[in-house]
Amino acid sequence: MQVPTVAEIFANGEIPEILFWVGCAGSFDQRAQKITKAFVKILDATKTKYAILGKEEMCTGDPARRAGNEFLFQMMAWQNIQVLNGYGIKKIVTACPHCFNTLKNEYPELGGHYEVIHHTAFLQQLIDEGRITIKEGGSFKGKKITYHDSCYLGRANNIYEAPRKVLEKLDAELVEMKRCRSKGLCCGAGGAQMFKEEEKGDQRINTERTREALETGAAYIAAACPFCNTMITDGVKNAEQENTIKVLDIAEIVAESMETDD
Repeated sequence: MQVPTVAEIFANGEIPEILFWVGCAGSFDQRAQKITKAFVKILDATKTKYAILGKEEMCTGDPARRAGNEFLFQMMAWQNIQVLNGYGIKKIVTACPHCFNTLKNEYPELGGHYEVIHHTAFLQQLIDEGRITIKEGGSFKGKKITYHDSCYLGRANNIYEAPRKVLEKLDAELVEMKRCRSKGLCCGAGGAQMFKEEEKGDQRINTERTREALETGAAYIAAACPFCNTMITDGVKNAEQENTIKVLDIAEIVAESMETDD
């Protein structure tokens, strides 16, 4: 895939319309790389003028701050802000709610002021503007889809409608879990829990959350966060349902369902 970097565009005296913040998961995790590729496919198809930082992008510092290492967080954040401000970046889109929350709500106090959009809101915007047309029929026609609310997208930033509005454009049936929206249950990875040993308990959170998703009878579980995707995929495997239930990011669903020129 030909993905432009900000440095290349900047060298030609231009600034991208949006900076696509890939994030650590989207860059290095094999499963999340598929989400990154799906989103890039959408950006290319909609002729969006975008670029990524590439090797100049560091972790936002979210896991460091959640785990209590404030010094490391501020070091990472400061370095990212210097790079972003140096290029005059104004608008950032990211597929990770953790990156989204940190860039939007925690960077301003350190001098990083940007318009930060989560990819589900951006996809909704592209659909509303008519830049994405969803194919009639398609792979999801008549299928049941349930959507899992990411904590950092939902409760932390009050984004509940955008992902659902995108899914409603499909010829599919959107079914809700018992605990959804502001009452949604965490996948078990937030707050740096993804990177630490489990504490004693009688059930894993991702197993509990996946059970709620399976109870809806949905064939697809839609997520909008790479961490949630990993945790729920593990839950589906644990329930030995990986041959019948698919966990997909909303970008992957849109990339598979949109009309393209080729």
